[in-house]
This record gives sequence, structure tokens and C-alpha cells, in this order.
Amino acid sequence: MSAPGAVAAAPAGTRLNFARSAPKAFRALIGFDAAAREGLDPALVELIQIRASHLNHCAYCLHMHTNDARKAGESEDRLHMVAVWREARHFFTEKEQAALALTDAVTLVADDGIPDDVYARAAAHFEKQELARVLALICTINTWNRVALATQKVAGTDER
Repeated sequence: MSAPGAVAAAPAGTRLNFARSAPKAFRALIGFDAAAREGLDPALVELIQIRASHLNHCAYCLHMHTNDARKAGESEDRLHMVAVWREARHFFTEKEQAALALTDAVTLVADDGIPDDVYARAAAHFEKQELARVLALICTINTWNRVALATQKVAGTDER
């Protein structure tokens, strides 16, 4: 029995397929994502995507990016520590910590904006062009998370 005013979840598979329903937007997002990651360390790319997916509660993307990270040689220890990176700093380089802090701030921008110290820390570890790509990557994974959540993508069904 549902609570008063509760809306029932859509049956599995009844939400739209974003790639088929908005192919130009989907291709544009793929292009944005590819441009963002160009020249970035693949391990850093996955850490950023995993962290944003944790914060956004996107099981579909979290499953996909932890698997990608494993395939790229990422350790299980580091994968388990991404969610609590502030308490497990010794698992991550200073540069990775700066990127994770920026990921937190951009993903949760409505909470506190982007604090100057977080931005300055990231700027100290990344050249301007690299920092711009990190920022673009954070934006793309947040968009992918929202698309996956809005369309109820199911974790474990990587549809790439």
C-alpha cells in the first residue's frame, strides 16, 4: 500500500531511451565527454566519475565506472575509499584530492557554491587547459548521472 500522495514508480523499461529519443543531444554529450577527458590521466577520469556518481546516487554510472577503473588497473582499495576520500587521503595523491574536492563542490554546487580554497587548490595542481577539462568532465558525469537517473537506467546493464 502506498503512502497518501505517493507516486508509483514506472515499470522497468517504460521510461524513454535517451539515445534514441534525443540522438543529437546524446551525440553532443558523447562529444563533450570525449573532449573533456582528452589528455587527462584515465585513472583520474574514473575517480572523478565514481565520486560524482556516489554523490548523485547513480548506481548505473557507479557500476559502469568502477568496472572501467578495474579494467584500467585501479586497485580495489582505492575504489572502496573514493566515497570516503577525505578520511582516507593517504590513498590518493594531492592532485587527485584536489580533483575530488572540486568534484564534490561542483556536484553539490547548490549547497555552498565553489569555495575559493577548493578552486585555488585545484588550480595549483592543474594547468589551465587541464583544469578546464577536469571541470568539463565533472559537468559531463553530472549530466550522465541525471540522464541515467531520470530514465531509470539499471545498474549492471552497461548499454554503451
